[in-house]
Amino acid sequence: MLRGLREAADLTREEQALVLQKAQDGKWFDPENLKRWETERRLPVPRWHQLLADGYGRPVEEIVRAVAASRRRRRLERRAAGDEGEEGTAVNRRKFLGAAGLATGSVALPGIAEARRGIDVGLSGSDAGDLAYLNEAFERHRSGYQGRPPSAVLARMRDDLNLLREVLGRPHPADARAALARTTAGITGLVAIIQHDRGDQRDSHGWFTTAARAARESGDRHMLAWVLARHAMVPLNYGAPDAAAALAGRARVEAGRTSTAAAALAAAVSARALAAAGDHKAALRAVADARGIAENLDTAQSADTWFGYPRQKHHVHLSQAFTLMGRTLEAYTEQEASLALSRSQSVMTRALLAMDTATCLQADGDSTAAADMAVDVWQRLPEAYRGGLVQSRAEALHHALSGAARTRLGEVLAGR
Repeated sequence: MLRGLREAADLTREEQALVLQKAQDGKWFDPENLKRWETERRLPVPRWHQLLADGYGRPVEEIVRAVAASRRRRRLERRAAGDEGEEGTAVNRRKFLGAAGLATGSVALPGIAEARRGIDVGLSGSDAGDLAYLNEAFERHRSGYQGRPPSAVLARMRDDLNLLREVLGRPHPADARAALARTTAGITGLVAIIQHDRGDQRDSHGWFTTAARAARESGDRHMLAWVLARHAMVPLNYGAPDAAAALAGRARVEAGRTSTAAAALAAAVSARALAAAGDHKAALRAVADARGIAENLDTAQSADTWFGYPRQKHHVHLSQAFTLMGRTLEAYTEQEASLALSRSQSVMTRALLAMDTATCLQADGDSTAAADMAVDVWQRLPEAYRGGLVQSRAEALHHALSGAARTRLGEVLAGR
């Protein structure tokens, strides 16, 4: 039942977990709990019943009935396996189907469920397990760093990438190939993001190019828009704003007029790129577009994943856009809003926001305070994060400083 409700709402497990997290006032909810419940390896104990009712929009009595039906099935199957052998198990399973139907309000004919499963196996072929696993891997990895350094996340993806390469080399029916291409676009796009954050620009470009090719093959324009918008952040963050604006513009065309996470991201990245290129009037129009789209995103599109556009990320993007335009009062407001929504484990996000604040202090004429903040952030930063994007932002500030403030920050960045 839980899986059916989630899929009907077009949510991943990670996104459904965020819905439940919001329902319990932001307290962390582990997506692995959902996986255990959906596969019935575990059943939710009574303390979870009201939360599930709230998170899925169902009466709590329905949750209780479904849990009871699952518990009865497990008892019947254990009894059949121990006392009656395979034939008894089949009989009791049929009895359970009737009982479960009565408990949940729908009656299934005996043998129908088993017939469907057999047909599915015949249709899906030997690759079904690998394809399902890769789709779950994509869902698992898209949740972001979760407090882990980029290199650690990339290391965990290595085996999945090898499997993906192998599966892509096999023949597939057209619909399965399209779904696999979309999964490929997502997974390779995630690798590209990590390489971007680590500072490996060339490899990041390569992975984004692969992701865009896969997205085009899948026919999913929203996936392609997301890949292009994310790709634009590579030249944006490493000194090529015109190239970034061109990529972000292509992303906006692919995203169309629908309010999606990809459309909001494309508008926000456009604002940053245009601001960096000096076209502040166009940047402000893009800021207004990003705000308008963000206001109309549904729960799934605003989920806090690499494929969602949550309010916290929205404020991060606008902080950088206003910082690049020298509009420090608006930038400070965005920084405060983002920090209020950031979890303590968001190490990189907090460091980047602090570097934006330091840059605003420098723009306001307080070079000493700017250097002090940047030095403090850098010295507190774990070694695994001292590179890539954070280093690039710190070096940009270093070049903008002068005198003793510039010298002090330069010495810290050089490790002296």
